[in-house]
Amino acid sequence: MNCLDFEDPLDLLLENSEPAPGCMDYHIPVLAEEVVAFLRPAPGILFLDGTLGGGGHSERFLQAGARVIGLDRDADALAHAGERLASYAHRLTLRQANYADTAAVLDALGIDTIGGALIDIGVSSHQLDTATRGFSLMHDGPLDMRMGTDVARTAANFVNQESPEELVRILREYGEENSAVRIVSHLVNLRHARPFETTGQLAAAVSDVIPRTGRRHPATRVFQALRIAVNDELGSLQRGLDAISARLARGARFGVITFHSLEDRIVKRYFKHRSSEWIDRPEWPEPKKNPDRIFRLLTPHPIDPSPEETAANPRARSAKLRIVERT
Repeated sequence: MNCLDFEDPLDLLLENSEPAPGCMDYHIPVLAEEVVAFLRPAPGILFLDGTLGGGGHSERFLQAGARVIGLDRDADALAHAGERLASYAHRLTLRQANYADTAAVLDALGIDTIGGALIDIGVSSHQLDTATRGFSLMHDGPLDMRMGTDVARTAANFVNQESPEELVRILREYGEENSAVRIVSHLVNLRHARPFETTGQLAAAVSDVIPRTGRRHPATRVFQALRIAVNDELGSLQRGLDAISARLARGARFGVITFHSLEDRIVKRYFKHRSSEWIDRPEWPEPKKNPDRIFRLLTPHPIDPSPEETAANPRARSAKLRIVERT
């Protein structure tokens, strides 16, 4: 199995989901061939890689002769990608930033428009395989889950400080966890006696409520929900879609890779709305021209990894790529 820049957020949390040999670093990006084929990097075109990770997608853009602005919230990712892509330094600009802050980054660089963009949403293999980051059920570590220094509160802060009602909302909305009420009730009882500090403590507490019956750990969805809440991932996605779309030049293509249904639903609806010529509502006498239309939808259905890629990288099977073109 090869490594991916960003991978299946549920399966990577499994206790028995060990990384493949050589996967303790950043390596081959998911859907790389499809990304290059649809986004069409070429000499002179300026691309934004909003989720740099290990630099795999950016490397493909640079190999095609494009210029790249790479963003990532994670300083470790930026350092690694900077070393990996050192030979392209004259065409590469790296910044530690959330892709939701694209406008501020481009303004600081004096750039008005970009010729293409990609965001690849999720957690990197490196983050998940590093116990001290607190993302994974594979190894015990601090209950952290922050993707970058711009995030103030840890997962431990959420578990120990949020109201029961808010924790239930987080688990239901971000983790689609059906047992949210029972889990939260147990966590609240335990935190009074001893605050949660490690991923192992949280995983064990959830297992007290939901016994393990299959391959997937009972706490998988809890960890996903907390990670999304800690990093405001869905809010960042919505803001990032708006910020990047506003800076695309005519003819520029914008691709988004997602790994779970919550993200994909947001991207699907956003791209559909902004590429529809007409909009209609039940209370309207007739459809109206869509004032928000700026795109041509290139992928009516998302692009999935090929059987060959999922065979080589089982963690890639949840990836979906959607692409639009600025008109």
